[in-house]
Amino acid sequence: MVETPDDHLRFILAGCLNRDTILPVNGPPQIDRFGGNLAYAAIGLNLWGPTAGLLARVGQDYPLNWVADLTALGFDQAGVKVVNREIDHRRFIAHEDAATAYYQNPIQHFSNRGLNFPRSLLGYQPPGPSPSNRTAHQEVSIQISDIPAHYLEASAIHICPIDYLSHLVLPSVFYQHQVSTIIMASHPGYMDPAFWEELPVLLSEITAFITPEAEMRNLFLGRQTDLWAMAEVLAGFGPEFVLIQTENHGYYLLDRGNGNRWVIPQYPVQVNDPTGSRDAFAGGFLAGYRAHYDPVEAALMGSVAASVGVEGSGVFFGLDVMPGLIDARREALRQLVRLI
Repeated sequence: MVETPDDHLRFILAGCLNRDTILPVNGPPQIDRFGGNLAYAAIGLNLWGPTAGLLARVGQDYPLNWVADLTALGFDQAGVKVVNREIDHRRFIAHEDAATAYYQNPIQHFSNRGLNFPRSLLGYQPPGPSPSNRTAHQEVSIQISDIPAHYLEASAIHICPIDYLSHLVLPSVFYQHQVSTIIMASHPGYMDPAFWEELPVLLSEITAFITPEAEMRNLFLGRQTDLWAMAEVLAGFGPEFVLIQTENHGYYLLDRGNGNRWVIPQYPVQVNDPTGSRDAFAGGFLAGYRAHYDPVEAALMGSVAASVGVEGSGVFFGLDVMPGLIDARREALRQLVRLI
């Protein structure tokens, strides 16, 4: 385990909190549960010991008792800004298998599985596929004024997928203070050819940029087809490390400093609910990088964090692992890492 005293001042996690309704690959439906990328990243981090300050915007109707379950683990919720209006935080995901998820037509998916449609999803409208807005804040966009003063004393931050403006502003704000490690996971709203000219500025202060293969391919549509070549281009914009969560080959890691290309496998488990696995990976990567300053070790810890959560459902499932399991998985994966 990673020893990290005063974690709430060392680490910050910024992201989104949701009210999740999930149809897992296996297992019962999860109706109106605590969720969102911030929650899963927090558990991925905490699996290895650390806690963090939490940074997010929620509406006045969001169940803060859910966030309190994280504060009971030692997380600081001073950065969870409650705005004086209601925000629709509902998120629906239907998992067909480990790699296939649907976000539209919840009525159809409940019907296909012979399940009653929950009242909590009445009137639900999933977010559209349109690109991010370059100038207008979204309801969940994090404002500079949302950041508590003591969060600026942190030394590392992970920024979950939020929106373009949040990803543009937050690295600069924290970089100007004491943060020396900035990890960011891509948002699909700007992983689009229309945002190509914005990427160099967006990534200029990033330590590690994490993105799934599908978003990377969408960004480079018509420009490039090789994932390693894509990673080289993004690394040229500033990130020390670019990580691609591939669809079939685990995690690709490019180290810009020495040019090394690493393949870190996914730990083989039965996937029952993939919700939040990418966010848990990022949380584990942050814990690992700040403990060892080794991107391969960090990616191993991220892969283990992702593997634990998918075996069951719910934000906190991964914390029930047997003592020693995560270290055993890390050692097993270490033997399978490839330098290519």
